[in-house]
Formats: sequence, structure tokens, C-alpha cells
Amino acid sequence: MKKKSIKAEEFDLKFETGEDITEYLELSKTLKPGLEQKRVNVDFPVWMIHLLDKEAKKLGVTRQSIIKVWIADKLNETVHN
Repeated sequence: MKKKSIKAEEFDLKFETGEDITEYLELSKTLKPGLEQKRVNVDFPVWMIHLLDKEAKKLGVTRQSIIKVWIADKLNETVHN
């Protein structure tokens, strides 16, 4: 769907007066700062992969998901201690 167009001055006025301006914004490609993705490669020993896959299957998630969650949990724990 194409967004409506207005002049910058009109947009600024709507924003400053607290009007809803979302119909004028293209939000489909917005990202929250710090949540961009970056691919990294990590080598794990085979025994670790087997255990990761076993745990992921038990939880019904992918190996990548469980790695992300566990790393995020550990980082949050480290930052908040």
C-alpha cells in the first residue's frame, strides 16, 4: 500500500500537535537500533552439537534459537550482576 504524501511543514505541524502521523510513514523496513542482525560463524565440538540438538528438539525449537536464547540469558545475567 502506498503511503500518503504531504509537505514537510504540514508533517511537522501534525507531529508537533500530537496528531497521528503513521499514515505518512513507511514502517515496513524500520529497525530498532541495536537489533540489526549480523551473521557469525562458531565452531562447536560434535558432542556439543548433539546435546544442543537434543535440547532443541525437546523444547520444539531450532538449534539456532536455543543458542541465541542461552547466550542472551547469560549476557543478561552478566550485565545485571
